[in-house]
Amino acid sequence: MLTSTHKTLFSIVVPAWQGVDATDLRSVAILLVFCLLFALEALGGYRKDPAKATRQSYLSNLGTFIMNDTLMSLMSVSALFVVAEKFGHWGLLHHVPDPGLKTVLSFLALDLSLYLWHRLNHRFDCLWMFHKVHHSDTTMNVSTAFRLHFVEVVLTAAVKAIFIVVMGVPSAVVLFNEAIITLMIMFHHANLRFAGERWMAKLFIVPSLHRVHHSALRKEHDNNYGAVFSFWDRFFGSFAEKEPDKIGLESIPGLGVLELVKYGLSKHWTPSPQSTVSASPQMLEKMIAEAAYYRAKERGFVPGNDYLDWLEAEKEIKSRVRWDKKKRSLHSFFLIGC
Repeated sequence: MLTSTHKTLFSIVVPAWQGVDATDLRSVAILLVFCLLFALEALGGYRKDPAKATRQSYLSNLGTFIMNDTLMSLMSVSALFVVAEKFGHWGLLHHVPDPGLKTVLSFLALDLSLYLWHRLNHRFDCLWMFHKVHHSDTTMNVSTAFRLHFVEVVLTAAVKAIFIVVMGVPSAVVLFNEAIITLMIMFHHANLRFAGERWMAKLFIVPSLHRVHHSALRKEHDNNYGAVFSFWDRFFGSFAEKEPDKIGLESIPGLGVLELVKYGLSKHWTPSPQSTVSASPQMLEKMIAEAAYYRAKERGFVPGNDYLDWLEAEKEIKSRVRWDKKKRSLHSFFLIGC
């Protein structure tokens, strides 16, 4: 049975069909698959998340998509097409005579490139700062695929442009690759479980594998980086099969579109009072430990200041915390994306 959240979202999504150019197969396919996955989630998603969190997720993610699509996404796809038109006859695949083989090789190479790029986004703080916006969703559904900071959209488009030039990918193949990649990313973010999923996971990234990647625990979400194929993770030792206990980032509440933009531009982020979240004493201690760790990291882990790091972190965290006697919980105004 459809929830009020899904009925509201259907009223937003369905009218988008009107005026679609019949020749724009990529856009039609993406919209069709989105609606299909959305409907399947509405009829019975795998994880039963609170209705409020689900509604916040859908609206924030679709708002982020609209903003990125308006500012960057359409521009980046057309820009990639132009790059392919100018430089697609160069590159490593230029001498491959068979168009079919060239398409297969370019797709495999692109998926490997996206795997490596995704892994770099988790490895380096300067990239994670933007990528953490994607991981901040407290639920996981088809709309999470579009929860991207605009800076990450720009950087990813630049990576793809370099890939096109180096490999020599024709414009028609670029359009095909972009469509399939987008459809697969939507698919593995869907809140679904289905028969044969475990078998399919031997070759492809499926929802159960990607849920691990969205775990709140870093040791779990630093796995399963693949966009389409799962064998890259198996080969490079980043493959994991586990059902995460919690989705999202520790201590990060549901955020609106503008808050997501601000969050992605900040290493240390202070939410508005409306975004206040509950934190147990154990969570407070963990936040202090994380803050102390980042202080130690900034000075190169030089020994001798560990205790001072802890005291300074404790003072800063507690200065941004208030005690609610009625709820007997700590409400943090200082959150660190981990």
